[in-house]
Amino acid sequence: MDAERDHAKSELEQFKVDIASAMKQMVSLDKALGKKEKSLDNIRNQIEQIQSGIAMKNDEMGTELIDQLTSEERDLLSRLNPEITELKEKFLLCKNSRIEIETRKEELETNLSTNLMRRQKELEAIISSADSKTLPLEAESKEQELKSSKRSLDELTAMLKANVDAINNFTRKMEELKRQRDDLKALEANLEQTVQDGAKDLEQLMSSRSMHLAKQEECMKKIRDLGSLPADAFETYKRKNKKQLQKMLYDCNEQLQQFSHVNKKALDQYVNFTEQREQLQRRRAELDAGDQKIRELISVLDQRKDESIERTFKGVARHFREVFSELVQGGHGHLVMMRKKDGDADDDDNDEDGPREPDPEGRIEKYIGVKVKVSFTGKGETQSMKQLSGGQKTVVALTLIFAIQRCDPAPFYLFDEIDAALDPQYRTAVGNMIRRLADMADTQFIATTFRPEIAKVADKIYGVTHKNRVSYINVVSKEQALDFIEHDQTHNAS
Repeated sequence: MDAERDHAKSELEQFKVDIASAMKQMVSLDKALGKKEKSLDNIRNQIEQIQSGIAMKNDEMGTELIDQLTSEERDLLSRLNPEITELKEKFLLCKNSRIEIETRKEELETNLSTNLMRRQKELEAIISSADSKTLPLEAESKEQELKSSKRSLDELTAMLKANVDAINNFTRKMEELKRQRDDLKALEANLEQTVQDGAKDLEQLMSSRSMHLAKQEECMKKIRDLGSLPADAFETYKRKNKKQLQKMLYDCNEQLQQFSHVNKKALDQYVNFTEQREQLQRRRAELDAGDQKIRELISVLDQRKDESIERTFKGVARHFREVFSELVQGGHGHLVMMRKKDGDADDDDNDEDGPREPDPEGRIEKYIGVKVKVSFTGKGETQSMKQLSGGQKTVVALTLIFAIQRCDPAPFYLFDEIDAALDPQYRTAVGNMIRRLADMADTQFIATTFRPEIAKVADKIYGVTHKNRVSYINVVSKEQALDFIEHDQTHNAS
């Protein structure tokens, strides 16, 4: 009721505001209407005057005025006709100007009545309400503001003068820099010209060098064709002139013709092949040393891998025994590492948690698998996975999962109806273990189930329903979930 009353009051206030604004608009419209009526009366008077003038003109048009005029009057009439036309045009201009002035006058009167008069009343009210004692104080405060403004203006003027001086200094510096830039550009142009001249000279020198190199290569080729030379060859023939050398060269070529079937490069080839053999031998020694180091590294890595596998297996096997004893009261189980020995599988039942001698092979390939041996009664021989029922296999699989979880925890686990094939006692044990692990290890377990044991230990339960080919997920209480499971089991049993 209070809310409705407040709402009604707010609507009433709004209506009052709307009525007040409507009244103001109506008053302004009444004033405008009075002005328009005045203007209409003026226009009507003008129309009547114009109509009376038209009637008079019509009467005059009925008589031949010119025939009754004298020649002087006719001459005067002919002179006055252009003046009359000009005066009519001026009259129309004055009339339009008068209409515009009246319109502007009405706008100013409206502004005066709506804004300026109201502002005058407000100022008069403020002046009348102002105390005579406060006026000097206000005047003094205004004077203080004026003084502070003058001080600020003086400071700004000084700052402006300083900025102007700084700008002038920067302008002079900029002009100086521009002159320096022009000088540098001229120097750069001279240097570029010098570089271009040097490049041309360099190009000529390079062409000359390439030509001499070609001649040198040609001479070296001829020297190589001669075969290996003795060490004192250049000293022996250094003092010979060109003609003597050419004659001696001709005699040597004649003598070489007798040995044309002999390989002239045999000595050079022998030296080259000897150097290549030494290089290959050094390379082989380096590769052998690298191969030995790589084999040693592989051996160390294999040993570390074996130790890591042994250590991980021991931890998982220990947790497997503990978890199996918790899930199966009175039962026991353990894991057995299966090794490869001489090509056969070694599956002896020795305890794998004990110390082992290092394997000289040092290879991961010696492990071929893990065997599970359990006893659900604690009596008699242990059984392998092939001898277990479906529910027992599920218990063993969950035991292995929980053992790995204890050895290397994960942030969350997702189980899909893991208790479907379990007996009630095992379902209860699995639910208690999930609850305990969630509390101790800070691990989240997400499980789907149609059994009450896991639902009883859950923190939050979601129900999935299907309606009109659409699935819906809702949070349900534990009681609702247990009632649904019980109803589902009863429906399936019937």
